[in-house]
Amino acid sequence: MKNWNLKKISKEIVTTLLMVFVVSIVLNYIRKPDTSNQLADIKAMDIYQHEIEFKKSEKKSSPTIIHFWATWCPTCKLEAPNIEALKNSCNVITIAVNSGTDEEIKSFMDERNFSYRVINDGDGTLSKQFGVEVYPTTFIYDGNGTLRFSEVGYSTTLGLKARVALIRE
Repeated sequence: MKNWNLKKISKEIVTTLLMVFVVSIVLNYIRKPDTSNQLADIKAMDIYQHEIEFKKSEKKSSPTIIHFWATWCPTCKLEAPNIEALKNSCNVITIAVNSGTDEEIKSFMDERNFSYRVINDGDGTLSKQFGVEVYPTTFIYDGNGTLRFSEVGYSTTLGLKARVALIRE
């Protein structure tokens, strides 16, 4: 029987966390959507019937985050506060895929006090355009509309803010 002490326990914890981190990176790479490196033109109405329009020819003053999620996705629900934390520091557009009516999505947002912009992609047209098959998926574009980061699965607030900061430098 092993003689466990604090040093051995700490080593096991660090080793396990590193393995999870490496597996996470590999899975993210494998599941990464095959999408254009340039932000596509987007013209859509959000769930409050406000027009959202991005043109790849327009230079933005700050990075743009396009975040695909679903109300039925447990990981998306966990990540939603992280997206909310970024809405004032860059252009954040979220796309709710196959998540019901505008009213159902509004109810979801209101219950959780979220106020980021949401496009209802009820039929999955935008998710197909971006090649998204796994939720949540987040794309981060620089001010020129060039894709700089894509993340499949859960992203922390710190991780998202760090990626945005790298783009701004």
